[in-house]
Amino acid sequence: MRIHPQVQRALEEGRAVVALESTIISHGMPHPRNVETALAVEEEIRARGALPATIGILEGEPVVGLTPDEIAGFGRREGVVKVSRRDLPVVMARRLWGSTTVAATMILAERAGIEVFVTGGIGGVHREAARTFDISADLQELARTNVTVVCAGVKSVLDLPATLECLETLGVPVIGYGSDELAAFYTATSHLPLQVRVDQVAELAGIVLAKREFGLEGGLLVSNPIPPEHSLDEATISRAIEEALLELESHRLQGKAVTPFLLERVRRATGGRSLEANIALILNNARLGAELALEIARRNA
Repeated sequence: MRIHPQVQRALEEGRAVVALESTIISHGMPHPRNVETALAVEEEIRARGALPATIGILEGEPVVGLTPDEIAGFGRREGVVKVSRRDLPVVMARRLWGSTTVAATMILAERAGIEVFVTGGIGGVHREAARTFDISADLQELARTNVTVVCAGVKSVLDLPATLECLETLGVPVIGYGSDELAAFYTATSHLPLQVRVDQVAELAGIVLAKREFGLEGGLLVSNPIPPEHSLDEATISRAIEEALLELESHRLQGKAVTPFLLERVRRATGGRSLEANIALILNNARLGAELALEIARRNA
C-alpha cells in the first residue's frame, strides 16, 4: 500500500487526516463534475487545517492520498472497477484500477491509521431485499472496522428503516449531528428517530475516543443532514425514486450496478438538482469531518 508522503508524515506527527473515497469520482458523478467535486472536497478539508487523503487502487496498488493528476485519471478512465471488501484481492492480483466504496475505503483507511472518513451517503439494505438479499457490504464493514464515517445518512434510494434496524443489530452507533433523525441524503429528514444526538464536535470526538479506549471494535456512523438550503423536496425525491425503481425492474440489474443506475435516473428526473444536492452535502460532510479529525488529534496530542 502506497501512502502519500505528506499523509504519512501527518499521521506520524499525530496531525488530522481525513480519508475520502474514490467511487464518487468514477461511479458517482458525470465528468467533469466528478473531478471538480473531488478536488473541492479536498480543498474544503485543507481550508480547515486538516489533510485530505483520497483513496483508490492504481494498477493493483492501494493508494492512500491520490495526487490531483491521479484523481483526474479516475474521473476520465473507463472500466474502473467498483471495489468493496470482496473485490480487493482480485483487483490487486490482476493489477487493475479500482475505485473504493465505503467498505473498501474503511479497510484501507484503518490500515493507514486514519480515524475519520468522509463520504456522501452509505450503502444499506436495498428495497426488495427480502426477495433479493441485496444488502450493502458497507454495513458489515461498519461493524468490524475501526473508522468513523461522516455521511449524510443512507442513500435515499434504499430501504432506510431496514438499514437503520440492521445497523442496530450489528452494534454500530449511529449519531445524529444537530438532528434527532437519520439524515436521508437528499433531504435532511427521514422521520426515523435516532437514539443519540450531539450538537458539538467536542462531544462527538469524546464518543469516538471512548469507543476506541474501551476496545470496542467497529466503526461509528455520524449522520450529518444536508444543509436546509440545499435539501430537496421530499415529495419530489420520493416520486423520482419510485419512477427509477420501476425502470430498474425492466433492466434486471443486480449488485453494484443498482445504486449508480438509480442515482443517475433520479438526477435526470430532478433536472440535475439531485446532483447539486449531492455536491452540497459532501462538502458539508467534509467540513464536519475535518473539524472532528482536528479535535481528535488535539485530544490525542
